[in-house]
Amino acid sequence: MNTRLIFALTLILFLTGCSFLGGDKDTRKLVAEGLTPKELYEKAEDNVDSGLIEQAIDQYDLILASYPNSKYAIQARLDIAYNLFKLKKYNRAIIELDSFIEKYPDIAPTPYAYYLRGVISESKSNSILDDLVTDNAQRDVEGIKDAYNYYLALIDTFPDSKYSNEAKEKIDNLTNILSKHEFYVALYYNSIEAYIASVNRSKFIIENYPNSTSIPDALYLMANNYDMLNADKLAADTKQILYSNYPNYSPNFSIE
Repeated sequence: MNTRLIFALTLILFLTGCSFLGGDKDTRKLVAEGLTPKELYEKAEDNVDSGLIEQAIDQYDLILASYPNSKYAIQARLDIAYNLFKLKKYNRAIIELDSFIEKYPDIAPTPYAYYLRGVISESKSNSILDDLVTDNAQRDVEGIKDAYNYYLALIDTFPDSKYSNEAKEKIDNLTNILSKHEFYVALYYNSIEAYIASVNRSKFIIENYPNSTSIPDALYLMANNYDMLNADKLAADTKQILYSNYPNYSPNFSIE
């Protein structure tokens, strides 16, 4: 019995020996190949410089496993997301950034995490059709919508950040893309004689993207749809608004 008891205690101490003999530190060093967090980070950066992105991500993961509370772990999380972005693993990159923002809601690098989410979401809207479809508004705009919302979240949460200033400039462009996408939808409804649906899409543009470049087109299409619905007063009022605000307006699209 004593022999079994001694063996059992020895096994327990071996498995949990980190508590008594500094095993946590020893295990960490073993996992980290005996390198400090700084050395691991420099090794990861060397891999990045050599184009070995997957290997770099492995090194960043090693920092997180070995030194989770170090300053290098914070930077490693962002670097993992950025390098996943470079590998076009957009969804994984955004998941990493969501996790970062949840873990570090208000530290200095957090605005960058918000900003990078927007940049990655914009990139998701690109496709193999880039050479054929040059107008972003004609593509799937889900990534654009996500980017728009990510940038708004950044501006609302960190209004004084330098990244918020860049996000504001990007939002102007995204607003035009989204409004133009809605206009294409309105134009489609018009082409199938769904005039009320087309009017509603035009109204959506005016209400939600009031400073976009699609406003005059939306007003022109709306007036045309009112004409088709024999809503003469509404058509006249819409034309009055259009030409009062855009006296030199001329449509660059055809209505079938």
